[in-house]
Amino acid sequence: MKNYRGYALLSISSAVIALAISLMLKASVGVGAFDAFTQSVSLMAGIRIGTVAMTVNLLCVLGQLILLKRDFGFNRLLQIPMSVLVGMLVNFFYYDLLGTAQIENYVTALITFFISLVTVAFSVSMIMTLNLITPPIESFCMELTKSVPLKFSTIRQLVDILCIVVSVVITFTFGFTLPVREGTVIGMLIFAPLLGFFINKIQPVLLKKGIVQEAGI
Repeated sequence: MKNYRGYALLSISSAVIALAISLMLKASVGVGAFDAFTQSVSLMAGIRIGTVAMTVNLLCVLGQLILLKRDFGFNRLLQIPMSVLVGMLVNFFYYDLLGTAQIENYVTALITFFISLVTVAFSVSMIMTLNLITPPIESFCMELTKSVPLKFSTIRQLVDILCIVVSVVITFTFGFTLPVREGTVIGMLIFAPLLGFFINKIQPVLLKKGIVQEAGI
């Protein structure tokens, strides 16, 4: 029997990530490397942030298809609707639901950012524990390790560096507000430890409920 509960949790977690990312963007105290990139490209091209993220993720799916060819399986195909869902939800939350919202107070902005970061970490931990779909960027980087003499962690770090460099170049070229700020540093320091903490808490619960069959992380 298909894991309907798992896919339901996957969909909910994806929606929560989209909302939390939108709140982090509204807090304006810095975002992660990829979100800084999408925000900068969005301002430069006049395209919505969620649409930029969706496009990049779909390009990563295409990259996997080119690399894997016939070995491109059904689970990877599911990255397409997930990318579209998250992109559309980011657009809805950021531009429609929170369109006129502004956080003027710096302390409130920091608190909003921190709560959103913890929420993203929890939701990403849920997705990783479910192990039904791997995010497109991570999947593409993993496949690249089979074609280039670099480890996954190195390639993924290079992607983040590239995102930040492009974001900074666009920012200073067009005079936009710099999206790489203190929140970016906070995220770099605590996001990975938060993932480890939440995965250790989520895994036993999902195993007990029979939503996952083994501790794969």
